[in-house]
Amino acid sequence: MALPPQLKAIQHHLRTAQEHDKREPVVAYYCRLYAMQTGMKLDSKTPECRKFLVKLMDQLEMMKKELSDNESISQEIVGNAHVENYAIKMFLYADNEDRSGRFHKNMIKSFYTSSLLFDVLSVFGELSEENIQHRKYAKWKAAYIHNCLKNGETPQPGPIGMEGEAYDDEFGAEGGGPSQAPYDPPQSQPSFHGHPSNQPPASNFSNIQIPPGSHAPANTPADIPHPEGDLRLTPEDFTRAQKYCKYAGSALQYEDVGTAVQNLQKALKLLTTGKE
Repeated sequence: MALPPQLKAIQHHLRTAQEHDKREPVVAYYCRLYAMQTGMKLDSKTPECRKFLVKLMDQLEMMKKELSDNESISQEIVGNAHVENYAIKMFLYADNEDRSGRFHKNMIKSFYTSSLLFDVLSVFGELSEENIQHRKYAKWKAAYIHNCLKNGETPQPGPIGMEGEAYDDEFGAEGGGPSQAPYDPPQSQPSFHGHPSNQPPASNFSNIQIPPGSHAPANTPADIPHPEGDLRLTPEDFTRAQKYCKYAGSALQYEDVGTAVQNLQKALKLLTTGKE
């Protein structure tokens, strides 16, 4: 069924879902969920839009049944970690290629797809400031490198001269691109909470690999802090601490000790101080 023009803003999220149906069904599911939620806000009254969105809902229900034994679908906090892991993994791959001066279609697509997946994370609640920055940077980089290569120019690696760029071809990000503000990357690279799955097949991304140590190593504390005074934790604090423990568990599955320690430290700090 063709996408009604009123819902054009979700076309790339739906395409990303299709591309991940076989290799990453959890990512595909949340891409469609984002597309449906966004589509409802855009236009749920016009008959063709209504028809399209109902069909999308049916598809989501089917996927939910098929994936019912998957924790990433049954528990939002696990799903959030899964999609965020995958988005950050893709972002780090593209960022590493970019900083090494290797400009090619796969890295452009990885930047752009990661920006779409940062959009998708909004189904779980507000994006963190770090992920908002990653999304803005990834969209700008994808447009900038694409336009450079199209015009036969050599792109500048890294966050240099971040300017508004229009993305006018198959990726179709409309408008003037991100704001003119320069990207101020975090002092350490974004902490990568474990690998979301095996590498995607070479059809779209040629051997995506994150080099070892591409995230900042954690500093081990000299001693374990004790809870401060009469500390009262909120339900949100417990949820966040759970999330960090989940990330740590995910990292350990892939023998990523640095990330595991980093996330356990975050959970520990939250539980002992009530602050992140």
